[in-house]
Amino acid sequence: MAGFQEPPLKKPKTDVNFVFNSHLPVQQSPIRGVNGHFNNKQHAGNFLFPKGPATFKPKVQGNGANRNTKSSDQLKILKQRHALPIFPARPRLLKELKKNDVVIVIGETGSGKTTQIPQYLHEERLDRKGAICVTQPRRVAAITIAKRVAEEMDTNLGELVGYSVRFEESVSPSTKLKYMTDGMLLREAISDPLLSKYSWVIVDEAHERTVSTDVLFGIIKDAQKSRKAFAKYPLRVIIMSATMDVDHFSNYFNKCPVLYIEGRQHPIEMFYAREKQEDYVLAAMSTVIQIHKEAPPQHDILVFLTGQEEIDAVVHNIRLIAKDNSLAEFPKIRVHALYAALPAHQQLDVFRATAAGERKVIISTNIAETSITIPGVRYVVDSGRAKVRNYLPGSGFDVLKVKKISQAQAWQRTGRAGRETSGFCYRAYTLEEFNAMAVNPVPEILRSNMSSVILQLLAMGIKNILTFDFIDKPSTEYVQQAVEQLTLLDAAKVVKSDMLELTETGKKMAQFPLDPRYAKILLSGPDYGCTDEVLTIVAILSSESIYTNPSGKKEAAVNARRKFSSMWCHENFLNYRNLSYTVEVRKQLVQVCQRCGISIVSCQQNLDSVRRCIIAGLFTNVAELQLGGKYLTLDSRQEAALHPASVLFGGKPAYVLFTELVHTGKTYMHINSAVDAQWLFETAPEYFRKRHIKI
Repeated sequence: MAGFQEPPLKKPKTDVNFVFNSHLPVQQSPIRGVNGHFNNKQHAGNFLFPKGPATFKPKVQGNGANRNTKSSDQLKILKQRHALPIFPARPRLLKELKKNDVVIVIGETGSGKTTQIPQYLHEERLDRKGAICVTQPRRVAAITIAKRVAEEMDTNLGELVGYSVRFEESVSPSTKLKYMTDGMLLREAISDPLLSKYSWVIVDEAHERTVSTDVLFGIIKDAQKSRKAFAKYPLRVIIMSATMDVDHFSNYFNKCPVLYIEGRQHPIEMFYAREKQEDYVLAAMSTVIQIHKEAPPQHDILVFLTGQEEIDAVVHNIRLIAKDNSLAEFPKIRVHALYAALPAHQQLDVFRATAAGERKVIISTNIAETSITIPGVRYVVDSGRAKVRNYLPGSGFDVLKVKKISQAQAWQRTGRAGRETSGFCYRAYTLEEFNAMAVNPVPEILRSNMSSVILQLLAMGIKNILTFDFIDKPSTEYVQQAVEQLTLLDAAKVVKSDMLELTETGKKMAQFPLDPRYAKILLSGPDYGCTDEVLTIVAILSSESIYTNPSGKKEAAVNARRKFSSMWCHENFLNYRNLSYTVEVRKQLVQVCQRCGISIVSCQQNLDSVRRCIIAGLFTNVAELQLGGKYLTLDSRQEAALHPASVLFGGKPAYVLFTELVHTGKTYMHINSAVDAQWLFETAPEYFRKRHIKI
């Protein structure tokens, strides 16, 4: 393949020039080989493959009315199940699971571990004393996998197989296989620390190391010990991933065994940039156009970028480039965006088969790394970046910032090109840059605000946070900042050295599946006579964005938000799916308010009351306008700006309240409201007095 030409729309700051005569085959990866075998130099694990084909007769075949008569669909599904890479390993896998309290299972995405292992346990009747729980980091994965398993088991979703995610669930008393987000299992542990409903807990995608997953590890270990002490039936645990630091996990779980399952990864050719790219977005876009010119049609391309705004811009630009006359002789390009906030119908478009003579190009966030497999992808273009949330303890703020990914994430992205047949991966960074990357991503718990975690642990009766058995302990500074925040919110109090307990307010806050600051806003609603209004606001803040930004129509979208008329969602650039979800979130928050005895009253459009109430939870997130026209946060004096898309942009209010800071070349305040200086002192006098902040 020759060097790349520049796209006709815009020339990159640096020409993209990949190394085509020197590639690194995936078998040299520290993560996996081309045939799906995992390199187990780090840990002496076991491959689970008996000699010869494996056969078995399931003890349970779903709950259909006539189990002896299989529909053609069910026979087709059974054939698909038997074709999965995990199927030959079934007998030995079950043998290992039965004799160990904790087992780590490493298997490629697509090996079948997530859908099949829970079914194997059920077919062996290993769930007689308690249900099987399977956790996922993402709600979308929990729901879609539950639907698939229900279909495979010939049962209605919500009966034998169900799911539970924040603000939504489909379960019944007969549910035996329950897919749920890790955060939901953590919330269940508040009222049931022994996890007594479950005989098996399967933590899937453990390598993602979300805050909830890391806390769950400690809760699970405590539950196992306690159930043994109380002579209850044991809690068995399976930790699953496509790749992870197995030694670290095995040592944490008392040197538990590690089992390896072969996948079906096909060979992938690797290409690196010859020199460092100044603009990774333009480098990725140039690469797409060059691949399009030289690759056969219907060989689809998956591109990894960092966020919605960036992706929408690239989608728009590639569509413009595709209209250029110089590309008339090449296949038609269908370009799709893929990110969490995208409307459902647009997400589904990604999975539709490519028409003859066309090529599908998907521009995605890291949502496509592990959770989903997109058919037809033969080429992956990796920018080497992702948007990461980091907590800055000195400032007390969360900041979203684009950062380089880890080597483990890079290999996950590479693997997307080899799901169905051999493929190619183009990395918009040099081999030297790859070698300088961290081997694994930094766990969320080491870079996140700890206030929600500590609130939940206190609700479980764990009073000394510093002694909790974290797999990776967060810094003392992060813990202290979180304790201070909870104290300022009147959620927790220090009873003696290193010992905390919840206040009455804190006990109510823990009832809400929310950021503690948002829970405080709801609890303050009756004081300002606006519970009804802030319920809507908090529901929106707790959901994916209700706004859409159609390519080429950003100005129209901003204008529509300014008017916020009664036009249809589509006409106002609103995401109907997310808006509908927000309505359901609000209904559930109303139910929690009623359980907590919080009166729901309305201020009848008195917006000053609403803004004062919001300050009750977000008083730490305020910036002040300076003489030069810039904003500085009140506490840490960090510079931040109003985003041009904000309805406040150009108005320059003296004080602006925000939900978080987002860094995209410049630090912007996200979701803003103008507030009065006097309200700040009236709402949180202790906070401002302690810091000697004068307004």
